[in-house]
Amino acid sequence: MTNNGTPQDAADIVAAEWQSILAYDEDLIDPVVPRTAYANPRLRGLFPMVSHGTLYLSRCTRFPWTDDIGTMRKLVVGGYRVRRESDKTVLGETETVQEAIDLIAANLPEGCGPAIDGTADDL
Repeated sequence: MTNNGTPQDAADIVAAEWQSILAYDEDLIDPVVPRTAYANPRLRGLFPMVSHGTLYLSRCTRFPWTDDIGTMRKLVVGGYRVRRESDKTVLGETETVQEAIDLIAANLPEGCGPAIDGTADDL
């Protein structure tokens, strides 16, 4: 809800969460990860979350969130592994953050658009 009691639309909720995450300290997430994801227009419309240094994206703004969008984890040997949580599919391994973000965007679920204000059950 906004201060005047009217509901925010999904785009406002998503934009506010992105601004929060983009301001996070390095100890929460490598800043290049959310910046690179935010630069992608399709990913920018999704609801972002951070846990244990990993950026998660959801097609909805409320719990339970979707888990069908790839996430990336830094590999000890360098590079990143991109994996979709919903079915545990490894989408690939990349050398750079940009390549990992591009791989996530290329593997968005069919019909994936901006996040809705609701839960995964509302999709």
